[in-house]
Amino acid sequence: MNPKTSDKVATGVIWTFVAIVVLILLFLLGYILGTGLPDVSLRFLSSQAEAFKAGGGIRDQLFNSLYLLILTLIISFPIALGSGIYLSEFSKDNWFTQVLRTTIEILSSLPSIVVGLFGYLFFVIKFKMGFSILAGALALTFFNLPLLTRNIEDSLRDVPQLQREAGASLGLSEWKTIKGIVLPAALPGILTGVILSAGRVFGEAAALIYTAGQSSPAVDYGNWNPFSATSFLNWNRPAETLAVHIWKVNTEAVVPDASVISSASSAVLIVVILLFNFGARALGRFLYKKLTAAN
Repeated sequence: MNPKTSDKVATGVIWTFVAIVVLILLFLLGYILGTGLPDVSLRFLSSQAEAFKAGGGIRDQLFNSLYLLILTLIISFPIALGSGIYLSEFSKDNWFTQVLRTTIEILSSLPSIVVGLFGYLFFVIKFKMGFSILAGALALTFFNLPLLTRNIEDSLRDVPQLQREAGASLGLSEWKTIKGIVLPAALPGILTGVILSAGRVFGEAAALIYTAGQSSPAVDYGNWNPFSATSFLNWNRPAETLAVHIWKVNTEAVVPDASVISSASSAVLIVVILLFNFGARALGRFLYKKLTAAN
């Protein structure tokens, strides 16, 4: 087989594998959305779940998922950003860096059920947080940190060294070069890491069963005091998320329309993740052009 033929065969095999992956994704999305979207309505999104009768919604579960996502990113992103900057720009090849990288690798390989049990024993029991949004966010931070840190480090390393040298030639300090030149150039990659970690947080169930809980007490969406027991912003209350709700409906629900609720909730989960992904990518492109003056 001559080189030209070998190249064509290899290219064809690669495109075949790509097509298989895309078809699998389209099949999954088509099946979930086609099954669930017809049952999604404004009433379904804005009404609370029912324990025994048909017609319940996912208002509280949807909000809990978004609230938990935001709180988790608030906790994990600054830590991951600092770690990524250190590993990319300041770290030397020594024992401390090796320990840090090994720690990140170990955290990234932990099963979600193990993290959930750790969160239950450490945050829920040891620190007496109980089943709460804060306990869930702290547990999910262990998921976010490895992925975010590694992605931020890689995004910063992908910025050409010439840009750092240009900053130094202008008399900028190393930190000002990082803050004003390197970080804006790496922003699209950093946002990609945020998107990936956000999708994992939004769809996580196992760890939250043991930390955030499986119940959603009635809350007042007009009460903006986060320290009030009835406030929707109270992070010390138990909060069943959308992913946990789907699992619970499929395993132990007694409502007559359990299959409808499960399909519709799954479709909403997929749609929210897709919207977040596309929206964040558009925001990343906008910020990149704004901060780097790119056309």
